[in-house]
Amino acid sequence: MLNADYVTGLVDGEGSFNVRINPNKKRRAKVELRFSLKLRHQDKEILEALRAFFGCGNVYIQRDKRANHSLCYRFEVQNKEEILRRIIPFFQEHPPQIQSRKRDFELFKDITELVFQEPIDFEEIERLKKQLHWGLAAYGKTVRAVGMPVARESEEGNARQTTRVGSR
Repeated sequence: MLNADYVTGLVDGEGSFNVRINPNKKRRAKVELRFSLKLRHQDKEILEALRAFFGCGNVYIQRDKRANHSLCYRFEVQNKEEILRRIIPFFQEHPPQIQSRKRDFELFKDITELVFQEPIDFEEIERLKKQLHWGLAAYGKTVRAVGMPVARESEEGNARQTTRVGSR
């Protein structure tokens, strides 16, 4: 049985809060919300326990074609009502501890609230979305893909150095 601290720690390390704006030329644009967590196939039972813990979501197989990646499973919640009713309240009460994940959750929460307001303010949602994941969501990129400088603590834990992550 999972507890709140374990779930928060797991999400700190492996979780993701994502927003996608799907433009629809015939009708109005659609905002897609996604809370997800991916683990190796050996840990599928943890994802099933996470689904039971939240009482929503699904577990999917995720095959990666990259040679250095193993078979994974992904727990995912896309239902907006479940996100509003279950995911948001949980993380408000048990916020992520890692600052970048905490910031992403706060932006995700703000966007979720905007999705339930009429009329939907797509410009504000887009503005907030661009701030997700260190602002890289605006470009559809990751830190590794753009070779972004990342501050890391030294082994002593007090001095910080900046290293460039990625191959570019």
